[in-house]
Amino acid sequence: MPHVSLNDLIAGVCSGDRLISFPTDTVPALASRPDRAELIFVAKQRSLDKPLILMAATVADLWQYTTGTPAVQLVWQRMAKRYLPGALTMVLPASDLVPPALNPKDPTTIGLRVPEHAIARAILSKTGPLATTSANRSGQPPLQTMPEIEAEFPDVLTLHPTELAALYASSSPTAPTLGIPSTVVRWRGDGWEVLRQGAIVLEDVL
Repeated sequence: MPHVSLNDLIAGVCSGDRLISFPTDTVPALASRPDRAELIFVAKQRSLDKPLILMAATVADLWQYTTGTPAVQLVWQRMAKRYLPGALTMVLPASDLVPPALNPKDPTTIGLRVPEHAIARAILSKTGPLATTSANRSGQPPLQTMPEIEAEFPDVLTLHPTELAALYASSSPTAPTLGIPSTVVRWRGDGWEVLRQGAIVLEDVL
């Protein structure tokens, strides 16, 4: 796996030609520019009926990718204010700005997330929202460490270990990496449905 500087990592994914991997608050992410999401499906050998997540540095970066009435948007915003940044993915109606490649079988919806992880958000603040998923072959458990990802995906860009360590040392305190995927909830028009129970429990808001 090519170990690169932060600037080269950002340039690589923004070029549209390279996949990158970086730590998050749940499991390490495999990421591409949103309009090049097909690179992730090919690398993971992932079925097209398993959509990707649009991950961003802030919640404000994501609302333009959704569409809904003002009243419904307030409900979504209350959920986001309570749990994001954090280990929650919200599946919402997609606006025309969402590249269909993120969800080829149902481009009308999009999963949105903001990680509670300083390094992930530092990268996303420079790249803008990215198409993301866990770093593993489809059907296999999420890989948890950079050496595991290096062995499985030798062409994916990651931060050089010394630079990653320096970023951890200079970052403000961040939530620990949980090693468990995010909880996924979908808006069904009049309430939320849990699609995947992950790192957080939302029973009190469903």
